Amino acid sequence: MQLGTVALTGAAGNIGSVVRKALRDEASRLILVDRVPLRPEAANEEARVVDLRDAAAVESALAGADRVLHLGGVPDEAPLPELLDVNVLGTHNVLEAARRGGIGRVVLASSNRVTGFHPVEHLTDPQDPVRPDGLYGVSKAAVEALGRLYADKFGLSVICLRIGSFEPAPTEPRHLATWLSPRDAIGFLLASLAAPRTVRFATAYAVSANSRRFWQLPDPAVIDYLPVDDAEAFAATVPGAEHPAAPGSPQAGPYALPEFTLRHLRP
Repeated sequence: MQLGTVALTGAAGNIGSVVRKALRDEASRLILVDRVPLRPEAANEEARVVDLRDAAAVESALAGADRVLHLGGVPDEAPLPELLDVNVLGTHNVLEAARRGGIGRVVLASSNRVTGFHPVEHLTDPQDPVRPDGLYGVSKAAVEALGRLYADKFGLSVICLRIGSFEPAPTEPRHLATWLSPRDAIGFLLASLAAPRTVRFATAYAVSANSRRFWQLPDPAVIDYLPVDDAEAFAATVPGAEHPAAPGSPQAGPYALPEFTLRHLRP
């Protein structure tokens, strides 16, 4: 696999730090973009300090890229203005830079939290209606809508990955369904960057091969990666693993509770 020049936003984040190492071997040139300073660790790496809300700075940083992996943004529940400012406006700036720069592929980090209110017994497909479990999920639904718009209207090739619970290992009962291992995260992200250019737009779940998973795995004709890790291998070490969620309860678990969002709303 040869990916050409890849721009990675959110390069200093949890997922960005892991996939950065794998991308070094697959990209001829890797542009690291984050709001905090990063130091290049390989000859093919370049680092740029960029605020995603600054459209001109984003366009300058992404200039010359063949593909963009957009992981930057607010990663969890927060006040809606902050989520709209960084996640939605920031993604718009990335997509606009891709349109103006003729970038061939944009992979957007969405989230499983876009569909968190589907019940645990439902194997959720990307074609199912969005049911965000909070304001963060709403922002990611908007990110997906922007990706669809830029694919339909401007011909960009966009893949939205609804990322599962990215952890070194499962630590809570919900993770037995939602875990995304570092190895599988790398596999999904690289396969999305390398997907055929005939894929104009796709939304897919990035989740490990968990026996208890809630979500449909991607069509291999779109994302040619089959996950290899199963959270069940860790079940004996996860407190409460023997007590599955009650039928009808939301896939989001505690994220679906009113209290999770109320603390980010005006009293």
